[in-house]
Amino acid sequence: MRGAVGPSSPLPLAGEVDARSAAGGGCLHSERSDSRRHPHPNPPPQAGEGAQSRRGRNFTLRRYVLLTLGMLGVVLLGALGVWQVERRSWKLALIERVEQRMHAAPVAPPPPSSWPSVTGASDEYRRVTVRGTFLNADETLVQAVTAEGPGFWVLTPLQADDGTTVLVNRGFVSPDRRDPATRRDGEPQGAVSVTGLLRMSEPKGGFLRSNDASAGRWYSRDVAAIAAVHGLSHVAPFFIDADATPNPGGYPIGGLTIVRFPNNHLIYALTWFALALMLAGALLRVISGRSRAGASDPRWDSRRAAVRRLIGAARNLSRDTGPDARAHIGSA
Repeated sequence: MRGAVGPSSPLPLAGEVDARSAAGGGCLHSERSDSRRHPHPNPPPQAGEGAQSRRGRNFTLRRYVLLTLGMLGVVLLGALGVWQVERRSWKLALIERVEQRMHAAPVAPPPPSSWPSVTGASDEYRRVTVRGTFLNADETLVQAVTAEGPGFWVLTPLQADDGTTVLVNRGFVSPDRRDPATRRDGEPQGAVSVTGLLRMSEPKGGFLRSNDASAGRWYSRDVAAIAAVHGLSHVAPFFIDADATPNPGGYPIGGLTIVRFPNNHLIYALTWFALALMLAGALLRVISGRSRAGASDPRWDSRRAAVRRLIGAARNLSRDTGPDARAHIGSA
């Protein structure tokens, strides 16, 4: 029987296997041991590692984009706050300058040679006195809402002693005094002297309303347009708001000019700075890792994976009623 087993036999005898193992010095066992001690240099990726890596990169990219936009927002909000602080300084200087002009002694209005350089910043609300004769036939009524109620401003051209013409806002009349015939006593004849505040022209119209010269509807004191309608020449590019000196008969009512400059810039500045600080605080939370946006962090991914394993183990437990069920959960 031993001679029947030749070199072509696929299965060696037990003795031969032992002899080979002894002769080879345990090569088979050594090869397996070496394979366990030296893992493959490029092990295949574990299931889910690629998706987790992509999620981590996407989260990092999103966080960098949000941080960049957030920092730009902080800079923009801070710049708006600084701008409001600068606007407040400018407004306070304007208010002080206007107060000084209004309470200064009256002066002559700017002469024709300086009309091109007259501006609101340099001349408006300056107290001036002009002498001349009213052209009562060319008065213009401009719609107005004042402390006396709704009505009209009475703008009358005054031909000055130097030959120029200045529009004078003589004051306010109620709708029942719109007709000049109801206030004849208030239309002086001959030379007069008018003191008031220099005001700049108001071209085109009022809020959402345009002047209609052909229909005689005026919503703003547009000096050039009014002068063109009445064919006036050598007209100053400004008008004068008459002071509260009473007119004969009580009308028009002068001195109703309201000088008020809204100054809410400090509140606006504090609002912008507060928003900038809030946004900066949110960015610090994101940078420190305490932001809720960190829910896509790999630590959260590992926790979710553990939860999924526990759910899978519970499902298996529902199918396994044998004595090894407790050990099965423990291995999850």
